[in-house]
Amino acid sequence: MYLRGAIPRARCYWKNMPIQTPFHARTQALCESFRWKQWAGYYAVCSYDTSHDREYFAIRHGSALIDVTPLFKYEVKGKDAAAFLSRVTVKDCTKLKVGQVTYTCWCDDNGKVLDDGTVTRLTEDHFRVTAAEPSYYWFTKLMRGFDVTFEESTDRIATLAVQGPTSRDLLKQVTDIDLDKLTFFKAATGRIDQTPVTITRTGYTGDLGYEVWVENQGALPVWDAIANAGRNYGAEAVGLDAMDVSRIEAGFIMNGVDYLSANHASIESRKWTPDECGLSWCVNLEPGRKFVGSQAIERERAQGIARKIACIEVDWLEIETLFNKKNLPPGISSSAWRCSIPVLDPGQRQVGWASSGAFSPILKKKLAMATLEAPHFEIGSDLKFEITVEHERHFVSAKVVESPQYNPVRKKLNFSKTVGKPDLASQTQSSGLKRDAHLEGVKHVGA
Repeated sequence: MYLRGAIPRARCYWKNMPIQTPFHARTQALCESFRWKQWAGYYAVCSYDTSHDREYFAIRHGSALIDVTPLFKYEVKGKDAAAFLSRVTVKDCTKLKVGQVTYTCWCDDNGKVLDDGTVTRLTEDHFRVTAAEPSYYWFTKLMRGFDVTFEESTDRIATLAVQGPTSRDLLKQVTDIDLDKLTFFKAATGRIDQTPVTITRTGYTGDLGYEVWVENQGALPVWDAIANAGRNYGAEAVGLDAMDVSRIEAGFIMNGVDYLSANHASIESRKWTPDECGLSWCVNLEPGRKFVGSQAIERERAQGIARKIACIEVDWLEIETLFNKKNLPPGISSSAWRCSIPVLDPGQRQVGWASSGAFSPILKKKLAMATLEAPHFEIGSDLKFEITVEHERHFVSAKVVESPQYNPVRKKLNFSKTVGKPDLASQTQSSGLKRDAHLEGVKHVGA
């Protein structure tokens, strides 16, 4: 355990002023909006311009450089590392191969979710765990009986997400890692500009993307190498506002927004199980396998769940009609929203609430993540969504839809198998700035 005075500042974010990430010298120079927020104790850019629209389209049509250093990071090492993580999380990490990444969550004894994140097997006895909030205490209190060491690496490892359809082509210009062979949710080590890095094919945008993990001292050389090469690939520095819209399109839930960690819930109804969060697919509940919360999850599955987070699409034409009646254009923000909005069944009985949502520029749909009672979370269920027009409350039609709504082929495509197949390759290669009129004349990160 850390001594109190030795706790890294990144983990004391509730007590101190924000600190700078290792990329701050570059992000600060580019942030013309002066719009910042605190993320896990670090300064984080909301949007570099007064509007995040250009940054959003960089995610979907070019490459986005997103500083995601504030993610909590933990190094788990030792001969029992795989067994330990299999005990603490819902995923059987003993099945992970070296160079493989998995998404998982971890629960308390009652099967209530504490947090979600990724686990990467870097070597046979070395794993890296990411988390949305501090998890050091929870993991270390469960270490007894396991031959492992547990280190928080948040404050020494910088992380840069490079996301978008041209991200692979961009990174191929600067790294010696064979990105054609780096398949979805895999990791590889190599160099960028002579700096040792780990690159994972992961991200939070729902598009083709990678995350670059580098020791702090190598952060700026890595940023500069990627940004300079990015001039030919529509690369933009992108803030959290644009990423929030893209994660709604991708159907990704967010801790503290769409569900509440059991650590912070004051009443039972504010606690969530993996199945309620829509994470049943990442729970390895094989016969005989035990992990923290497994018995509670088994009991719940025998009974069935009473609620679930689902993706809904709100009828845009009905929204337009309501505003037209007031001689107004449709009231909509380009930003994602995070607030509780009632959701009703067709008979006008409330059956849940929407917790976050956004209008998708690329899909031309109004989407939301909503918690719904059974059976209303089933795909195709008809709903009513509350909307206010000129201070009057109305309800428009909504429907539960498949998630993710935005799911391009390139996200999971095995590029090593597309050689000689231009029909597949064309879906993934750089389209060039000249094909994207909205990117003409913009200031790029390498400029």
